[in-house]
Amino acid sequence: MQNAYLRPNTGMDISKENSTQYKWGPFPFGDGKRVLDIRYDQVFKAVFTRDAAQSRAALSGLISALIGRAVTVETIIANEPPVDYLGGKKIRYDIACKSKDGEPVDVEMSFFPLTDELNRLEYFASRLFVGQDIRGNEKNYSDLKETYQISILAQKLFFPDKNLTHTFLYYDPESRVSLDGKIRIITLELEKSAMCIDKVVSEMTDTELWAAYFQYLTNEAKREKIKEIIAREEGIAMATDALCQITDDFEEYARLTTMLKSELDWQASMVGAKREGRAEGHAEGHAEGRMDEKLEIARKMKEMGDSIEKIQTITGLPPETIKEMLIL
Repeated sequence: MQNAYLRPNTGMDISKENSTQYKWGPFPFGDGKRVLDIRYDQVFKAVFTRDAAQSRAALSGLISALIGRAVTVETIIANEPPVDYLGGKKIRYDIACKSKDGEPVDVEMSFFPLTDELNRLEYFASRLFVGQDIRGNEKNYSDLKETYQISILAQKLFFPDKNLTHTFLYYDPESRVSLDGKIRIITLELEKSAMCIDKVVSEMTDTELWAAYFQYLTNEAKREKIKEIIAREEGIAMATDALCQITDDFEEYARLTTMLKSELDWQASMVGAKREGRAEGHAEGHAEGRMDEKLEIARKMKEMGDSIEKIQTITGLPPETIKEMLIL
């Protein structure tokens, strides 16, 4: 039964018959009100890890849709960076949590997926699995729980088929015999939501509803469809409520907006530099590629807390470039 797992006592009254009216009033982003893009890492984490029933139910709904069975999030593990840390630049925000059955789950919104994103997913899925503690006289390997590494991928397609989601696990590719292991890597490619956005909402799967919501929430042309989706899926409605609270908190909204501006400015400057490099020829384009590598190294060093002086020594970049490009 769809959404049977979402019945928290939040006091919210969501009617599937009314696509524009909820207990909190008219559609919350009407009348020209700005909508923060939930695909941005820091906004995503702020929405789903708030200390509120809405956020917890929304996260349970999202994970349940992607795993394909009812999951209730019981514990949100201390994440890095913390949800209230919004000053970092291009930090990978993830949500580490456990279901009420003790299953470790890691959820990431990758607005800027890496070229080797798939190798990265396998690496961290393995770390998540072996992070379980089965030491002690009363435990053995059978006590290991299924582990889920979930990545929502934006702005880039990784698989050539038309499947919106993929679930990867260990198997013998020759005989198609499964190891029946407990590591699951699940991907959701938001670019493929274009194939389902025009479907009748009542005929969309839970996964399609979430994908369309993430991809088209800020798209004015799809506003009526998003209203229907919010009314249809209770977890999405609760995520929207959490997003509204973030937006209404002026101080938090200002910090988030500053972060988004920094990311967009950085991205625009990099794209412009790449295009200029291509126009000037292969040699200069290659040099630009080297500059990208240096900037990527500098970004990672910044995330680890290294000083400008150390970053300059390792990368050879001038201090002004580091400050400007990395928004230190």
